Amino acid sequence: MSRINQCFAALKAKDKKALIPYVTAGDPQPAVTVPLMHAMVEAGADIIELGVPFSDPMADGPVIQLACERALSHGTRLLDVLSMVKTFREKDDITPVVLMGYLNPIEVLGYESFAAQAKAAGVDGVLTVDLPPEESAEFVEAMKQNALDVIYLLAPTTQESRIEQVCEYGSGYVYYVSVKGVTGSAALDVSEVASKLEVVRRHTDMPVGVGFGIRDGASAAAVANVADGVIVGSVLVNAIAEKVNQPEQISKDVAGIIAQMRGAMDA
Repeated sequence: MSRINQCFAALKAKDKKALIPYVTAGDPQPAVTVPLMHAMVEAGADIIELGVPFSDPMADGPVIQLACERALSHGTRLLDVLSMVKTFREKDDITPVVLMGYLNPIEVLGYESFAAQAKAAGVDGVLTVDLPPEESAEFVEAMKQNALDVIYLLAPTTQESRIEQVCEYGSGYVYYVSVKGVTGSAALDVSEVASKLEVVRRHTDMPVGVGFGIRDGASAAAVANVADGVIVGSVLVNAIAEKVNQPEQISKDVAGIIAQMRGAMDA
């Protein structure tokens, strides 16, 4: 059983939901990332989504776009991200790590080479925002050969026939985007999310994580009532941006936000 499956099974046994924070690797500088990952776990994170910096992050809003720019300005590349995960694994062999990003850096490395190196580093899953399932057979095969989960996005506008297709190709968990638009969007409607998740669950028994629009303990708790996981990104990345000139403060600030959400979700 994969780390991701083990994580969700253990949480379900405790009647708890997964808290899944996203941060961009190398933001605001590479030395911050691994200590930040450990701090997030200590604060209550169950799975970490680690963003791979990319020059054209089309699905992301200004907050994460700027995080990618800061990371790229320090030369953070895909192989550097894999090295960060390997270092994280020296002290934590339990917490699942999912790489989230875009296809281009993976294609440059090659599917088989990337999959083998990701597995060796301790990565558990990969979410490529711009790779649709109908074009992903070769990619999925390389991932499966290395026991890596392939995670896909679903949107409020996704038709039921496509939901079925995505669930057939995916593994680990499904990432449901709760609002239309890019990361950092507002106007989260939990009742609409609940209705859509009913449709999703007709086609899969995989856990469903919900992201976009989650900003505080109250919104995290509300989503936890209807989803299997709560995915939070922009509010954390914004906290990092506010301490660009005080990198020693970043882990404490981000951990504080996660602890608040964890407490609200468990209350």
